Amino acid sequence: MENLSQYIDHTLLSATATSDAIKQLCEEAKTYQFHAVCVNSCYASLANEQLKNSQVKVCCVVGFPLGAMSTEAKVAETKQAILDGAEEIDMVINLGYLKSKNFDDVWTDIEEVKKCIPNGTLKVILETCYLDDIEIIKASELAIQSGADYIKTSTGFGTSGATIHVVKIMKSVAQDYAKVKASGGIKDYETAKEYINLGVERIGTSSGIAIVTGISSSNKTY
Repeated sequence: MENLSQYIDHTLLSATATSDAIKQLCEEAKTYQFHAVCVNSCYASLANEQLKNSQVKVCCVVGFPLGAMSTEAKVAETKQAILDGAEEIDMVINLGYLKSKNFDDVWTDIEEVKKCIPNGTLKVILETCYLDDIEIIKASELAIQSGADYIKTSTGFGTSGATIHVVKIMKSVAQDYAKVKASGGIKDYETAKEYINLGVERIGTSSGIAIVTGISSSNKTY
């Protein structure tokens, strides 16, 4: 498997994450050459400062973890994160709109965020633990049609994270139109390898060091 570290978004999204913890996250990302750090948007500027002169990207979550705020709020958060140095955005889909079959509103919600980062990477979090298979297919289609570069399984704050079954469904929809990011509960090399062998292009995890070194991690599920 080529350069496993480059699949990993090294993640810290805890409500109690401190500035020192974010600095440590960035140092770890540089040491292990992870693709990106994934942080809450309040830490975009700090992460950007810590990662200057490195190849590690800053990824920020938007509308996290519920996805239920207004489109205008998501757009404002995205714009500020980009100003503060984020190159990638992981936004949460509006599950209420999806389940209400307000598909135009789901589309607009994603499309307006993508307009803020036409040259950046937008990953749309489906939070699949709350969706049945048909809803996963529809959410994947809407995200891709609205401009998502990636569709992502989970926030890590729902009732469960990535599963093989869900990733297979998402890959069947994504095909060559978008990439897939698996997140939630991926803590070791064997699990990460299984997802990558299915065609996943990115892994979101707080256990990146354990994955690339094989050393057991005590981190909680991302």
